[in-house]
Amino acid sequence: MYGLDARGTYGTESFPAIEARCLAAAERHGLELEFRQTNDEGQLIDWIQEARERADGLLINAAGLSYTSIAVLDALLMIEGPVIEVHMSNIHRREAFRHKTFTSKAATASICGLGPLGYELAIGAMADLIAAGVSR
Repeated sequence: MYGLDARGTYGTESFPAIEARCLAAAERHGLELEFRQTNDEGQLIDWIQEARERADGLLINAAGLSYTSIAVLDALLMIEGPVIEVHMSNIHRREAFRHKTFTSKAATASICGLGPLGYELAIGAMADLIAAGVSR
């Protein structure tokens, strides 16, 4: 069931297990993937700005910062390649304040509600977008 169950909003799959799934999906699609996690807004912005120079696209789950950080939005708006926003839970079935994210304003596409599978689908979509030359 891809890690989602009735016991929690985000399921039970561990961070290392999700990372392993994502790395395997990237390999299947011929992509290199850097999988990172931080709770620090400044660190996230630094990584987004770094990706601007090094990456063909960006897949992001900014978690709570999705709803609050204009600084993260501004950093994402500088990305020239595709940006895919991913949320493990269906943000539209949750509290009203989660229905709208700042990060979606910079996203080429958004995926939500599919748990860890959403990351794998986003990686496949990213491969297709990069191959097609799609930019943000």
